[in-house]
Amino acid sequence: MTASLLDVEGLDVAYGDFQVLWQAAMDVSDGEIVTVLGPNGAGKSTLMNTISGLITPRAGRITFGGTRIDGLPAHRTAGEGLAHVLERRRLFPFLTVLDNVVLGAHNPAARPHRDETLARVQRLFPVIAERQGQLAHTLSGGEQQMVAIARGLMARPRLLMIDEPFLGLAPMVVQEIGGLMRRIRDEQGISIVFIEQNVELALRLADRGYILESGRTILSGPSAELLQSAEVKRIFLGDLAL
Repeated sequence: MTASLLDVEGLDVAYGDFQVLWQAAMDVSDGEIVTVLGPNGAGKSTLMNTISGLITPRAGRITFGGTRIDGLPAHRTAGEGLAHVLERRRLFPFLTVLDNVVLGAHNPAARPHRDETLARVQRLFPVIAERQGQLAHTLSGGEQQMVAIARGLMARPRLLMIDEPFLGLAPMVVQEIGGLMRRIRDEQGISIVFIEQNVELALRLADRGYILESGRTILSGPSAELLQSAEVKRIFLGDLAL
């Protein structure tokens, strides 16, 4: 087993009096692709937002690269090497593609390497160079997702978290972005955690998976095992799995 990069233990998260996560747990090793699955409202995005520092947990521990990061604000976790691509891309629609991408290099560790990182990102995503002067809102959904991922890579992360990278995309674009995610891991050594609604798609891309239900981590394991799990079928198919 390779070294652990991210450890999440006993995470409780609430919005005011409404608790969303209960003792949630997960870990990610160097060089892994891990998916987080669960029904709508299970707490998947809340888990990811808490890891990246957008939400402060009520209890629990998050350790990244040997450093405890729970309670750190998002700009500090980015500086530690953790990048977060939010759901629905969240680009600045009236900035150019290039301006959106280079904003990802805002943290002090990434800023001195901006040109070098940009060249690497443009090789991975040719659309960045081809459309660099185009306004972001004029791109297709797949192109916008590529820009959002490229912006995350500009932070020079050790771990890239992506919330629903395939949402609303055509099957051919899904296949293309899935292939790019594997290249990011294989060629750049960046671990990836992503949320996805399509269970089979996610588990065929990821090495391992975690299943959330009602804010709790109820199941985890290698993707091949989860694909055959009767419990996974129950959670996502209900009576249809019986």
